[in-house]
Amino acid sequence: MPGMNNTVDAWRILRPLSWQDTLTVLAVLALASLLMSVFRRIARRFAEQAPSRLRLSILRIIPITRFLIGLGAIAIIVPILVEPTFQDVITLLASVGLALAFALKEYASSLLAGLVTVLEGTYQPGDWIEVDGTYGEVKSIGARAVRIVTPDDTEVIIPHVRLWSTSIFNATSGHRSLLCVADFYLHPEHDALAASTRLKEIAQSSSYRKPDSPVTVIIAEKPWGTHYRLKAYVYESREQFLFLTDLTIRGKEAIRGLGIRFAQAPYAETSH
Repeated sequence: MPGMNNTVDAWRILRPLSWQDTLTVLAVLALASLLMSVFRRIARRFAEQAPSRLRLSILRIIPITRFLIGLGAIAIIVPILVEPTFQDVITLLASVGLALAFALKEYASSLLAGLVTVLEGTYQPGDWIEVDGTYGEVKSIGARAVRIVTPDDTEVIIPHVRLWSTSIFNATSGHRSLLCVADFYLHPEHDALAASTRLKEIAQSSSYRKPDSPVTVIIAEKPWGTHYRLKAYVYESREQFLFLTDLTIRGKEAIRGLGIRFAQAPYAETSH
């Protein structure tokens, strides 16, 4: 079988090791591990003492340096383990190439999905999207992943490969405005027409609302009360949470002004 033959050929290029070679390999590995550990401690200590604007830049050097140290260790160890013949080098490169191709399959898929994202305009910087329950504003679109910032100011990096298997919700689709929904839960015994009219007036008078955009009130009766959904478009997508806060505060005040009580979920009974 070709796969088994390639594996056997890959093992044949390894030459028998003497005790001196074995000790050399172990010494290189130990030294590389020690250098990584020492540099990490020094870099972290230096980062804590450096000005705050340089702290993150210094910390970013740690993984790069560890990678370079590991690469240097491999460059020293490989000639000890492998016979330096042309045929062996070709065999080794072929084996490494196959391993990398398998390992980087997901990376290549992300690159392809990123290309599809750009060509189809699935999302773009400034859009508000939701992927796997994470909602935020698209800050940048890289070759492999999209970076979004959540309302809690947390940056989330999502690989484009999620495009193949996950639904992506785009609230703006290239527009500045988006639809906001404020929820109100009222006691069932009330004047629904007066409540819906007042809530609509509240949304229409908000300074965050997009001018000349529709305002809708959706009412649904529930076992515990009446559910109102006040829907309106915010002028600027980044102000959506300020808009919702404004609708909630002024909406509750207006509901109280009408003498309407809010719904209250029943308390769970506890046994003594």
